[in-house]
Amino acid sequence: MQHLMEMDLSAVADIRSERIGWRFKGLPSSTFGSTIGEVADQRLDLFADEFVGPLVVLDADALTHNLTTMAKWCANHGVQLAPHGKTTMAPQLFQRQIEHGVWGITAANASQLRVYRAFGVSRILLANQLLDPGALRWLVAELDHDPRFEFSCWADSEAGVALMSETLQELQPSRPVDVLVELGAPGGRTGARDLETALAVARAVDQSPVLRLAGASGYEGALAHDASESSQSIVDRYLTDLRTLVLRMADAGMLDELDSVIVTAGGSAYFDQVAATLTQPWPIPVNPVLRSGAYITHDDGFYRGISPFSRIDGVEPFRSALRAWAQVTSRPQRDLALLTIGKRDASFDEGLPEPQLVRRRDGAVAPLTQAQVSAMNDQHAFLQLGAEATVRVGDWVGLGLSHPCTVFDKWQLIPVVEGTTVVDLIRTYF
Repeated sequence: MQHLMEMDLSAVADIRSERIGWRFKGLPSSTFGSTIGEVADQRLDLFADEFVGPLVVLDADALTHNLTTMAKWCANHGVQLAPHGKTTMAPQLFQRQIEHGVWGITAANASQLRVYRAFGVSRILLANQLLDPGALRWLVAELDHDPRFEFSCWADSEAGVALMSETLQELQPSRPVDVLVELGAPGGRTGARDLETALAVARAVDQSPVLRLAGASGYEGALAHDASESSQSIVDRYLTDLRTLVLRMADAGMLDELDSVIVTAGGSAYFDQVAATLTQPWPIPVNPVLRSGAYITHDDGFYRGISPFSRIDGVEPFRSALRAWAQVTSRPQRDLALLTIGKRDASFDEGLPEPQLVRRRDGAVAPLTQAQVSAMNDQHAFLQLGAEATVRVGDWVGLGLSHPCTVFDKWQLIPVVEGTTVVDLIRTYF
């Protein structure tokens, strides 16, 4: 019987005991020496209590909405969710995802694995091959120490399988390491480029005395980058191939000993198509797993434009839970203002920040129109202004952010807010 997803709640609670100091940017100096929990409980105000810009904050209501919406959708569509934890690297948010029924957490590398295990995450998918001998040694120790720890990693080459097997045979693990064959596609990222190569990898895993073939994996998001019909057709063809791979492995008898076969794909852009394909009837017991990670915060850019919930009738879209606040530090030209936020503070790889609000020095807040961020330096954003835009030196500008995966890594401690009141602080571990 498969265990429910768990983590060490006492380790998560201990985060609140860490003391705040100068290394946490944006926090008021009056909080230095206090614990994260003490400051979270003070319900400070972003603008009245001397937070210093730039700041990135999380909206409490939007977080709850996104968690609830995704959990309900997955339950209604018969799929499990193992969200990519690399989006936030925040155990406090992992806990909330577990409370909303996630099946596991996905990692991308060995360092992330160690963070997850430090907080007792009990079921992890590693969406890469694990080849490093030091990482494999650590993994074996974790598996031997904790019989409830469930782990699977990818394999997309016979060479990778041979390297894993060689190291593991020297280590003599108490149980085999579960492996999912990764199917890719020409022009994609990792993954075997065709079915025959993937089947050869599956045979290599099946024949290894220290590995167990547990299913198949893939990532459709590397093959398409918009919501057009042609992109969706590319994704559908790929998912059909993934399904065919699993059926051919089953026909070859390679999956006979499994109670349930893991079949996993699904980033944050096409998970509706993944669910539709992976929940079609199977002749074998299959556990379909999505790995969407960005849903928890969504965004005001890339995912807003491509999320399935932006094009599915009857489903309320995710809400962006991310906002940055930066001051206007210079107005050197009529059509230009400089903000105290840059590439070290906000994402810029999938779209520049979106000006949304202006907050005056007297506390009045208004929509900011006829304004656009045109470029970013390390610590400055160039705000191009139309004739009607009224922005003054000293004003605060509220910005929507795109691509949450490259926001969280820039902040060790992020306030969670209701309006402008801080109700929690989220610690990240990058």
